Amino acid sequence: MPDKTQDKKEMQQFVDGFRQSAPYINAFRGRTFVIVFGGEVVADKQFATLTHDLALLNSLGIRLLLVHGARPQIEQRLRARKSSFKYVNGLRITDDAALACVKEASGTVRLEIEALLSMGLANSPMAGARIRVASGNFVTARPLGIRDGVDHLHTGEVRRIDHEAIEHQLNDGAIVLLSPTGYSPTGEIFNLTALEVATAAAAAVKADKLICLVDGKGLLDSRKRLLRQLTLSEAEATLSGRRKLPVEIIEPFKAAVQACRNGTQRAHLIDRHRDGALLQELFTRDGVGTLITADEYEGMRRATIDDVGGILALIEPQEAAGLLVRRSRENIEMEISDFTIVERDGMIIACAALHPLCDNAVGELACLVVHANYQGMGYGDSLLNAIERSATEQGLSQLFTLTTRAAHWFRERGFVNSDVKSLPVKRRELYNLQRNSKVLLKPISR
Repeated sequence: MPDKTQDKKEMQQFVDGFRQSAPYINAFRGRTFVIVFGGEVVADKQFATLTHDLALLNSLGIRLLLVHGARPQIEQRLRARKSSFKYVNGLRITDDAALACVKEASGTVRLEIEALLSMGLANSPMAGARIRVASGNFVTARPLGIRDGVDHLHTGEVRRIDHEAIEHQLNDGAIVLLSPTGYSPTGEIFNLTALEVATAAAAAVKADKLICLVDGKGLLDSRKRLLRQLTLSEAEATLSGRRKLPVEIIEPFKAAVQACRNGTQRAHLIDRHRDGALLQELFTRDGVGTLITADEYEGMRRATIDDVGGILALIEPQEAAGLLVRRSRENIEMEISDFTIVERDGMIIACAALHPLCDNAVGELACLVVHANYQGMGYGDSLLNAIERSATEQGLSQLFTLTTRAAHWFRERGFVNSDVKSLPVKRRELYNLQRNSKVLLKPISR
């Protein structure tokens, strides 16, 4: 007989998991993700399952730009033709014979991916989805030339990404697929690296995420434990440090750092061998890989007692307009350690506070203000990311905020409407009924 207790437990796990993923589904809709994977991934038996997951992301309204590699497929063809191949500093010397194999392998891999995605994935959870895939001459390249006395022949580097054409396809609901090849204005074809194409494409389309599927769990610390999150400055320090990194992780890690330098807010390193890792990384609170976040503004730091006057000057116009609850100097001084500020030329131009309520494992995001002259420049998003990182470090599982006029801004960033009853008891007792602020919640996002 069926075990009803077990069935009930499994159903509750499903419900809990689905509810946990809902805020991320809402936050990611309309966002642009660049996902790069090597030819080894395409050759793997699990690749069909990965395409199911990619189709699912597309169906959720995520704009996908896929970049595939083809190194093992190229080498297989070179061996079959008994042609030699040579690498210098990790780059293939692409002679005429190798270029023929590059074109053949890249075309074959691209067709395999398109075939799996374009027919609705029969006998899969996404059967009938009718996903469209767009590929073409989106990448303009130039020859790498002679470096350190070595002529790289048909090996090239990215010159330009046709971001307007890519945006048109993404806006039309298609998945864009890029191969590790580029074309010159004179009709030449160049062999490129998938990681270079991916980082260039991420910068060109202003992607929200770069996701690298790698060999291994991600970046590990000296005790072989997974490093779940690094800021850009921490990642750069790791790259330039003395610790030896696994060979298979170095290039993807460099690409992730470069993407964040170029403006991509978040880059992920995810184990390609783990079934469902892509979905787990994106739709669970802790994820399963290494996340690198762009600390976009060098002037961001924790506030000190010397910043109280600057914070008061920043928030006073918002208080006068009724957008913020009035805070006294004494109140700011008592809570100064909760504040993060952005400083420019000695002036505080933005601030936010995180008030943790550790008994409930939640935190209040409060006093998020950007000076009128600097609004619309991304400072609010940068502060929100910093607050989320701080909340994660403090072991908090949820943020809440109260607002009278900025509810849409918060909802666009993953917060969901709630009510006063959802607030911790201590905070509920301080709720101002006359202000009638909206209550918004958000699980801590990766």
